[in-house]
This record gives sequence, C-alpha cells and structure tokens, in this order.
Amino acid sequence: MNNKVKIWCKNNNNSEYFPIGSTLLEIYEGFQLDFPYPVVSAKVNNRSEGLRFRVYNNKDVEFLDVRTSSGMRTYVRSLCFVLYKAVHDLYPTGKLNVEHPVSKGYFCNLHIGHSVMQADVDAIKQRMNEIVAADMHFRRTECHTEEAIRIFGEQGMDDKVKLLRTTGSLYTYYYTLGETVDYYYGNLVPSTGYLKLFDLVLYDDGLLLRVPNRSHPDRLEEVVRQEKMLDVFKEHVHWNHIMGLSNVGDFNLACAAGHATDLINVAEALQEKKIARIADEIYRRGQEGKPVRVALIAGPSSSGKTTFSKRLSVQLMTNGLIPYPISLDNYFVEREQTPRDENGDYDYESLHALDLDLFNRQLQSLLRGEEVELPRFNFATGSKEYRGDKLRLNDNMILIMEGIHALNPELTPQIPAESKYKIYVSALTSISLDDHNWIPTTDNRLVRRIIRDFNYRGYSAQETISRWESVRAGEDRWIFPYQEHADVMFNSALLFEFAVLRSHIEPILNNVPRNCPEYAEAYRLLKFIKYSTPIQDKEIPPTSLIREFLGGSSFKY
Repeated sequence: MNNKVKIWCKNNNNSEYFPIGSTLLEIYEGFQLDFPYPVVSAKVNNRSEGLRFRVYNNKDVEFLDVRTSSGMRTYVRSLCFVLYKAVHDLYPTGKLNVEHPVSKGYFCNLHIGHSVMQADVDAIKQRMNEIVAADMHFRRTECHTEEAIRIFGEQGMDDKVKLLRTTGSLYTYYYTLGETVDYYYGNLVPSTGYLKLFDLVLYDDGLLLRVPNRSHPDRLEEVVRQEKMLDVFKEHVHWNHIMGLSNVGDFNLACAAGHATDLINVAEALQEKKIARIADEIYRRGQEGKPVRVALIAGPSSSGKTTFSKRLSVQLMTNGLIPYPISLDNYFVEREQTPRDENGDYDYESLHALDLDLFNRQLQSLLRGEEVELPRFNFATGSKEYRGDKLRLNDNMILIMEGIHALNPELTPQIPAESKYKIYVSALTSISLDDHNWIPTTDNRLVRRIIRDFNYRGYSAQETISRWESVRAGEDRWIFPYQEHADVMFNSALLFEFAVLRSHIEPILNNVPRNCPEYAEAYRLLKFIKYSTPIQDKEIPPTSLIREFLGGSSFKY
C-alpha cells in the first residue's frame, strides 16, 4: 500500500485505496457514486478543489454537484470563461465585464464598438455552444505572481495586473482555454462539456447570462425582471468610474497612494445624499396632499436596515416630520400559534408568525387619528404584553416600520397605498475583483453577519455559517419576491467596506476548526477577503452604516 492513498468518501461513508497522484475525477469514477446530476467539484479535507486536483496523501473527500452553492459557483465561473472566450474569438478588441447577479442570472456589459444587437448575441451564443461541444479542457497553471502579471500585461488585461500586483502573493495561478488566458479566484470544471445548460439573451443595454436552477439543475432559472435593482447597480458602477475605480485593484492602488480617507468620505456622503433624497421625497408627497404615514423598510439579513431607519429618521426630522419606530417583532402571534416549518420547528420567519389582524387593526386606528395601546412581545413567555405604551399620530408624525416582511402586500393589505412608502435596503456590492470576477452580494452580507454575531450575539463564525443556508432560504421565500415592489431601493454596500472588514473578519474565520463542514466556507471567505488591502476603521464616522456591525456607532441598537 506504499504507493496508494486512502480516501474516505463522505458521500457514501466508505473508504478505498487509490494510486498516489490520482485526480479527484479518477477517484469519483472509482467510487462509482450515483449522482442525479454531473459532479463539478469536491471538498478535500473541507477545502473546495477542482476535479483535476491530484491527491498525494490520505484525504477525506466529498463530491459536489450544482445543487450546492460551491458547485454552482464552479459551474458559473466556468461558464463565464466560455463566454469570455467566445467574445474574445469573435471580437478580439472587444471587452467583456461580468458585473453583477440580477434577474436570476448575471448581467454583462459588452464593449465591441457598437451597440449590442441580437445578431451579436446569436453569434456569441453559437460560439459558446461550439466551445462546449468541443469539450475543451480548462488548464490551470501555477507560477510566480510576477510571471502571471507579465502574461496578463501582454494580453492587455490591466484589471488582472492591478489585482495581482496589489495582493502581495508570491505565487498565483491562471487558467487557459485553448489559447485564451484568464484568471478566476475559484475552481473550474474539468472541461467545457460539463456546461451544456445555459442561455444568453439581450438584457437592457447588455447581456444576461442565464444559468441552471440550483434545485432543478436540468432547467434554467426563469428570468425575473429587476429593472430597479439593475438601475441601483448601474448608478453605483457609474460613481465608481467617476472616481476612477473599476475594480478592487484600482481601489488598492488608490489606498496605497494615500486616498483611503477621501474614498471613505465620498462613499459616506453619497449614502447620506441618497437618504436625504428619500426623506425629501416622503416630505414632498405630503406637500402635494398625499402624506406618507407609514415608511416600510425591508431587506435581507445584515443589510443595515436598522441603521438606515435611524439615519432616515434624522433626515425626516430635518423636514419637520416626527418619526416613530414600531417593531414588527412585537406583533408575533402567541407561541403555540406560531406556524412550523418542514422540520416541525417554529418558523419565526414566516409572515404568518405575525398577528396580522391585530397589526392592521391598530394601523387603521392610528391612521384615523385614534389612540392605541401598542403591544410588547415577551420572548421569554412567548406572548404579547401591554404596558401602557399608548400612541396617537399627529399630523406631522410618520411611522417607521422595519422588518423582513415590510414589502409583502399581505402585511398591510388594508392600508391605502398612498399612505405607504416602501423602501428596499440591501448590500448590492458594486465593485468587482476584476472584469470577470464579481463580488457576490451574499458574501458581503455574510461577512457583516459573522462579525456582528461574534461581537454582539456570542456566536462563532462556525455557527453563523451553519445557519446561513437556512437564512438564505427564508430570504428567497419572504423577501426577494417583493423587492421590485419598493418605491425606492437603497444600496447599503460601501465601496471601502471589504478593506475595513478584513482586519475584523480574519481572526474570527481563523478560529473555525478545520475538521468541521463550515471550514470550507470560512476558508473561501478568507481567501477572498485577502484581495482587499486592509485599512483601519478609525476614519469611519460614528453614523456610518458599517458601524452597526463593527461597533462604535453613535446610534443605540
């Protein structure tokens, strides 16, 4: 057995011996596992690796298909390389920017000397199909970072050059597909034949790359129009370009040149200006005879909704309005009436965990000018209590309600539409690593949540990561379907925040044990966050939205 390694397969809880240097693909075939969908990557000792990774020591291995978040990332990255190669083959002087996820796909900007037309899309898609049919190998090469910088420089890929030059890594790697070279910060599938399901369509003034549905990978995600979200992304990308920042490499170079404070001040000012405009719009409606009596604020976990609501309240007061916060948490039904999820546990994220009847009755009474006694929910006893908290709305008062269901029409069906102003808040990351590597908005929020949970809730990174899939499932069901119903969207992501979060998140993630499943995600986040040059948070103002997670805020939570 000296020339073999022992592999423990987590998929079937069996172990077998394989020749030293076997690839994960060979090991997968040796175990003869029965997957309903093609396997695209694997975890080796709880680290994600590509199927061409070779094994020289005893390992634990878990094979992944696209139904996992890691597997789907591998599939999409690989598909983006096929898209880039197709564009490069057809338009050698053209430029492709894979900018951000939207409409259940990935929005791409294409610069080819003229407006993108259907004929261009058809040609690119046909070339992609040819590349997939040829089953071309993705080849990964490790080298000194300076060598990779030279290669990308010769290709005119300045975005990669800036990124790699500012990371400080001695070694790096790059991928080739035929004669086409590119860089991706994660694994790719072994060959293009794995990527049979995709589509490419015209979308706004660019392209939408459509990908498989995670739950049903044999069919594509449906295109869900998200014009408001796309507009928010475009607005922030536009401002980044005005500041000369197209990617993280640009940001790192600006910080190295001593401009970090300026970038922080501009980013904070842009957010404050947006909040002030929202407050002005609410005030304007009142001046036109349609006063807003309820501001409804919704958004996914760790979007900064609480700080946003407090800053909005300040701006409303500058317009002569008196904001009054009401917590939806105080309207939970009695514990024994709480709906249960598929596991039989109480489902507190369900809309029907709220006493909708009481909530709407009290809202209607307030809007009629009547006095109501507000409940407080006692989480220890699982029931509502009344402690004499009475409220009557004056003419210049406005209720501020923040919660995951705030935009759901079923929450306030009896409240006139003109009395409501609906706001969607999310961290819509607007800067990319480079032209072909975007920063997932979910990663932004997960990093925030890990830091907040560790600092204020006593949860380890391992515990937060283990809950994240469940949190995301709740968002998919209760938040994202209603985001386009908002009157306005607010992007809570800050241009500089990964650079600031880095020094906070690294020690927390480094404590995740390597022998637990959550280590794979912790390792991925650690690898990703290192692309941003760290900057200190001493320049961050106390009213900054990011203070909700780091501490040092002038607001009380």
